Amino acid sequence: MHPRTVVYLEHDGKLLLVNEQGHGPQDCIMGREDSTTSLRFPTIEEVEGLGIFWDEERQTDVKFASKTYTVVHGHPRIEWPEHWAWKDKVASDNAVHPVAREAVYRSLHRLVSKVMIRNTEGHILMAKVERGFFKGFWGLPGGYMNHSEEPAKGCIRETQEELGITVELENRQPVITQRSFFRDGVSFVSFTYCGIWNGTIDDLTLKKGEIAEAKWFALEDAIDNAVSEFDKIALESLQD
Repeated sequence: MHPRTVVYLEHDGKLLLVNEQGHGPQDCIMGREDSTTSLRFPTIEEVEGLGIFWDEERQTDVKFASKTYTVVHGHPRIEWPEHWAWKDKVASDNAVHPVAREAVYRSLHRLVSKVMIRNTEGHILMAKVERGFFKGFWGLPGGYMNHSEEPAKGCIRETQEELGITVELENRQPVITQRSFFRDGVSFVSFTYCGIWNGTIDDLTLKKGEIAEAKWFALEDAIDNAVSEFDKIALESLQD
């Protein structure tokens, strides 16, 4: 039976895995189909038994069926652990327990690219979304980046898809923020750029099923109406 609380120790791309008996470190084999061997994260006691000192960083929950497993994330106080498993091998080894594979998957950053569109009057263009976590609320145009897509190109693509316009980005650095909002431990990294566009609301082509409405806001009103913490932080940077 898999322990209900385990420790996720990562150091420069290496993970500490043990076998069912708690012996480790164990390595992964990419493409292994045989699941008779079971690899997992160690318990707190098993880490102590290996003589490893570590610092706790956070805890997340992984739920499968009716069971909830607590994953304690920590940083080991050791030199680079050459004989630990490579993090990139975990996903393709069927011997690794689903709790470990899910925890590794959640540890990968979700990248978001957004844009603060301003006109010559200094107003901010915002959109009210029709789906997702912020359904019914105002936010900045943008969304998830595609694989291998540059952040600056991602927000231009998203704006074209959502509002039907092409935005010219200002020559300034994006506002970069990172947050894990829930106990599931999923991490988001947001790149928010400044853009220029001087059209009217009538010039927009709102994406059906995704964008319900668009509107120009004064900066202070945009900050007050934004529900995303990423959007608020980015907009507040314009007050400087």
